[in-house]
Amino acid sequence: VLSSLLISSLLVSAMDRSSGMILLSGNSHPELSRLVAERLGIPLGDAVVYNNTCSETTVNIKESVRSKHVFILQTGTKNVNNDIMELLILIYACRTSTAKSITVVIPYLPYSKQCRVVRRSSIAIKLIADLIDKTGACRLVSMDLYKKELQGFFSIPVDNLRASHLIIPFIKQNISDFKNAVIVAKNPEVLPKATSYCDKLKCGVAVIHGTYSCERQAQQASSESGNADSESAMSPPLSLVGDVSGKIAIVVDNIIDEAHSFVEAAELLKSRGAYKVYVVGTHGLLSGDAPSIIEESAITQVIVTNTVPHDLQKMRSHKIRTVDISSLLCEAIRRIYHNESMGILFKEMQEL
Repeated sequence: VLSSLLISSLLVSAMDRSSGMILLSGNSHPELSRLVAERLGIPLGDAVVYNNTCSETTVNIKESVRSKHVFILQTGTKNVNNDIMELLILIYACRTSTAKSITVVIPYLPYSKQCRVVRRSSIAIKLIADLIDKTGACRLVSMDLYKKELQGFFSIPVDNLRASHLIIPFIKQNISDFKNAVIVAKNPEVLPKATSYCDKLKCGVAVIHGTYSCERQAQQASSESGNADSESAMSPPLSLVGDVSGKIAIVVDNIIDEAHSFVEAAELLKSRGAYKVYVVGTHGLLSGDAPSIIEESAITQVIVTNTVPHDLQKMRSHKIRTVDISSLLCEAIRRIYHNESMGILFKEMQEL
């Protein structure tokens, strides 16, 4: 359905460059920017973003953005602080050049996991939201925010797209026996997401409770330094609520960063009778040794989207598969530019 919408709007989109749309990109994910530009039928805006000799970020926009609708595509990667500075300076450069509107397209919103106070920490994502707001952005488009409540930190409209719109068809096409699957929430916080997948795939649901060993080690280190809460000293072991015996287990989560907890979840599910374990996530950060850990684990396959570049990680593990989300971003950009309703995107997702 999404493809037909894009095809029907291709002729209109091809004229967007002359009628007021400009798509700019930072250096975080040039491949995704290229895919979105191709689907929109326009070239990427002529902008140079680089670090000069003293490591300061410099932005040089080589074409006029005056009275234009500017879309800036930048995501969070392992070079996260540089990504943020590139984004902020791009926004500010467009604002001071009197762009008509500035829409930030940031598929993976960095610092989103720092959304609550733990002891003497701060809510870092609120700072990021304020910076984006104050610098001059008019709207923000993201995908599968760590918590949907994060939209409340922004004073501008936020469109939180759902990657399941494209992941569900990928599962149906590439996992032949998906009808014999059980969707597993990696922890109780992910249960709403797991239930959503369960409804669309018409299968059962299970949830893992308890504390993963990597989390327990972090708590123990915190306890030794005198910073742990009294409750963390009695972390319960992992347990599974639900039946996966003789089934395929599909573990879902928003962010796949380190791999240890997912490997531990796969081992638990295997011990409970699952004969295949898939891991599905939107944002594949896959930090550190995650690819090699996944490659040597009981995990059958890891399915992530290209909200974050991970080509190097895929070279280290053949188990990592990628779902392209450029079509969804393209349709969101097109609808915002033409002042059309975004509701159809969410409505169709519910009908998959």
